[in-house]
Amino acid sequence: MKIFDCTLYYDEDLILEVRFNMLNKYVDKFVISESKYTHSGQEKKLNFNINNFPEFKRKIIYLVVDNEPNDLLYEKKNDSNFEKIEHRRLNSVKRIAHQRNKLIEGLTEANDEDFIFYSDNDEMPNFDNFNFEANRNKIVIFKQKLFYYKFNLFCDRLDWYGTRGCKKKKLLSIDWLRQMKSRKYSYFRFDTVFSKTKYRSVKIIENGGWHFTRLQTPEDIHSKELNGEHHDEYRLAKKNVARIADLIKRKSIDHDHQAKTTENKFSKEFKLKTLPMNQMPIFLQQNTQKYSKWFDFDK
Repeated sequence: MKIFDCTLYYDEDLILEVRFNMLNKYVDKFVISESKYTHSGQEKKLNFNINNFPEFKRKIIYLVVDNEPNDLLYEKKNDSNFEKIEHRRLNSVKRIAHQRNKLIEGLTEANDEDFIFYSDNDEMPNFDNFNFEANRNKIVIFKQKLFYYKFNLFCDRLDWYGTRGCKKKKLLSIDWLRQMKSRKYSYFRFDTVFSKTKYRSVKIIENGGWHFTRLQTPEDIHSKELNGEHHDEYRLAKKNVARIADLIKRKSIDHDHQAKTTENKFSKEFKLKTLPMNQMPIFLQQNTQKYSKWFDFDK
């Protein structure tokens, strides 16, 4: 049984380097897709350079998305402002799904019994505690801790259900795997018979890893938010580089993950907590000096 780790790339070399090092002893192939378009539809240059990762070159399969999805929504004259914003958000979702589904092209070497995992690139599965053989017939979803700005600045407001995996023979598409509901459904639930996101064979993996989001400079965070899925909400919240820098300095976030789709996601602040080093991945514990810029050492 081979292990394929699939993810997306924008320009996050730091996170990708950590990913490769953390997962290398388990993974046979790293499959990466990069798009020539941002999630908001702007053309962008390709940033991935395989020569930045020489020790992993033989394992990397790199794919380029060079076209837009064919089912994008277009604004109409009589659309309300809300409808225009919602159409742009849905188009972002379609672009992300399109980029994810490109990853299938990197699985030609996989057979039906191989394990396929998908994570957004800042979601690191904890394979040290994962029994591949015992879970090979399951659809697995990794329950992960959420961190912002630094490797050890922890957000305790929610559990993050990130990395997902299944055998290749069960895989409908990568975006199908990503959209899998993070719960196991009862055998008595009739709706599971026809659903493509509700399954009885799902297993939640406790202590499933780490989600390291926004490990970037304020300038890079700002740029990515302007081109991300929630770019309209971000603009309406009048966020800027100075605001992001201030949040980092105060170890706070203003993204409400529990807000409903129609609510302002940037209307509340929440404090982050500094976790001790022994709760970090082994690789990061062993490389604190190398990545010292990305740790919070303040008490």
